[in-house]
Order: sequence, then C-alpha cells, then structure tokens
Amino acid sequence: MKQTFPSMKGTFMTLFLGTFLLFLSPSLTKAQNPQQPEPPSTEEMAAAEADRLGELLDLEDWQIFYVDSTLQHDYKGLKNELEELMKYRVSNTQVYQKVQDKWMEQVDNTYKKIFNEPQWKRYLKTGAGKMIKAREKRKIKWAKKEAEKKDK
Repeated sequence: MKQTFPSMKGTFMTLFLGTFLLFLSPSLTKAQNPQQPEPPSTEEMAAAEADRLGELLDLEDWQIFYVDSTLQHDYKGLKNELEELMKYRVSNTQVYQKVQDKWMEQVDNTYKKIFNEPQWKRYLKTGAGKMIKAREKRKIKWAKKEAEKKDK
C-alpha cells in the first residue's frame, strides 16, 4: 500500500512559490517603480507658485517677476536653515516651526509691498490670512512661554 502525504506536496509547492516570489519581487518592484522622482528644486517651486499667484491674482509681469525672485531667495534661505538644523539633529519641532514662520512672514511682508490693495485682499482670502493668524498665535504663545521661563 502506497501512502502519499498530500499536505507534504502542498507545503512543498507553497515553499517553492514563496521562494520564487521572494527572489522575483525586487525585480518586479524595480519594473513598477524604477526610480523615485526627484523633488522639485527651489527655483521650480518658486516659478510654479509665482505662476499660480499670477493667474489667481491677475498679477502684471513685473509683479510675477518680483514674486518669483522673492520666492527663489526666501525658499533657498528656508531650505538652507532647515538643512542646518537637520545636520545638527535638532529634534525640537518648535525650532523648525519658528524658522518656517520667520521665512513665510518675510514672504508675506514682501507680497504686501508688491501687491496692490485688491490683490492683497484676494491673496488673504486664498488661505494666506489664516496662515498669518496662525503664525501670530504661535508667536504670542512662544513669547508667553519665554516670559514664563524668565520669571522662574
């Protein structure tokens, strides 16, 4: 009487297929996603935002130029400062937030000089007004914390 072990055959096939897929999976993932796209440069991000604001606020060419120039300068400054913090492995998220707030406040102050009154009002309605208020609240909160530290 010949005795077969059906479960043994199933186990062998599962093991074989699992091993085959294990060796095949790296080549499959490379074929599906050969290379992660690089994030846009600061110049590309500045140009895209300047174009977006140009269309949204009906900016004149000279205004788009100044917005683009401002953003290129300030995005690079922000990026460099954040990279410096990462380099020194700063783990306090408030420090990163303060740096971002500083640069975004500088951008908004420059926009206020570039835009006319109707454009500035439209800009604030795009969500920038809420961002400005949030930055101001954080600034007040951090100032209170600093004052409490000094009082101790």
